[in-house]
Amino acid sequence: MSIPTPHITAKMGDFAKTVLMPGDPLRAKFIAETFLENSVLVNNVRGIQGYTGTYKGKRVSVMASGMGIPSMGIYSYELFNFYGVESIIRIGSAGAIAPDLKLRDIVVGVGSCTDSNYVHQFNLPGNYAPIASYELVRKADDKARELGISNIRFGNLYASDTFYDDAQSLAAWKKMNNVLAVEMESAALYMNAARANKKALAICTISDCPFTGEACTAEERQSTFKTMMELALEVAED
Repeated sequence: MSIPTPHITAKMGDFAKTVLMPGDPLRAKFIAETFLENSVLVNNVRGIQGYTGTYKGKRVSVMASGMGIPSMGIYSYELFNFYGVESIIRIGSAGAIAPDLKLRDIVVGVGSCTDSNYVHQFNLPGNYAPIASYELVRKADDKARELGISNIRFGNLYASDTFYDDAQSLAAWKKMNNVLAVEMESAALYMNAARANKKALAICTISDCPFTGEACTAEERQSTFKTMMELALEVAED
């Protein structure tokens, strides 16, 4: 396949080497307008807005991934394999599984557990454990210390295929004390990065606590998770 792809109309070179990927297109727009200098819209197919600009002199892109593993699977695959992107940093919302996590705490996904069948396409003779790039994890730890971010945890995410889960699976995952939060994209991102020999990391902000009922509003999710955004921008590689 050549570019443009069925989902991205950008030209070769329009994306920086690092792309930040929120799920929400409006969050991508907010980041571009708030943090990037001289940002240019490079993709808007299906309203999936992608921008490229500079942050502290460093060229960075931001584009939405949409919701769920299939959507993240499509966009990250095309960025890694057709547009020369070397690193993708997911910046999204997550639900707390660990009982001590609070709203707006930050979770860095060192690994990603999942109930998805996404891995089956690789025809591996066993189970595969999707993990983040060690270089990006280490850099996130270093930058969080520099920025004085204290409400941050490193551990496993649970990438679920279901938002409305009839089986109420979170109670079972809660038994594993290093599975910190649930979201819906990280596993596909980590698998695509591994297959393409690229780098990936998911940095998530706790937007709700399913076991207590606490939750941020949709507007808050879109525009107030600035600590996560700034951390990702600092971690981004030029």
